[in-house]
Amino acid sequence: MSWPARLGLLALVFASYWGAYQHGRSVERNQALATSAHRDSGDRLAEVIGEREARQEEQRRAEAQEEGRAHAYEQHQAADAGAAGADAAGQRLHDEGAKLAATVSCPGTDTAAIARGQAATRAAMVLSDLLARADARAGELAKAYDQARIAGQLCEASYNALTK
Repeated sequence: MSWPARLGLLALVFASYWGAYQHGRSVERNQALATSAHRDSGDRLAEVIGEREARQEEQRRAEAQEEGRAHAYEQHQAADAGAAGADAAGQRLHDEGAKLAATVSCPGTDTAAIARGQAATRAAMVLSDLLARADARAGELAKAYDQARIAGQLCEASYNALTK
């Protein structure tokens, strides 16, 4: 066998090995791309499902908080109506006390009885004023208590909506 024939045969063997090597690389590359595409597809699907679940949870929380706000508004309305009724009752009581204080005076000619009547009138006026102040303060405290209670219940409902 001549030298150029050997060289041609060697080139042919080398070319066949090179071709087999390149074919193996292309098959391996295609398998890696298919695996990567499959993994990426699964990742995208999981991401979409996760986003959907997160949106649903966010929507549930927002609805629960809005429901809590609506309930708190209703409670505020009821508390305000109750406070208005209590204020009206307190005003009636104050008016009755003022009427009583005005009628306590004792008409007559006895100066001692007149002095006692004036003292009783002053005492009744002081008590009437004290009653009015106590009633006003009690109304303020009741309103503050109602607002704090409603705010606390709203906060608790919002917290529960976020943690469930």
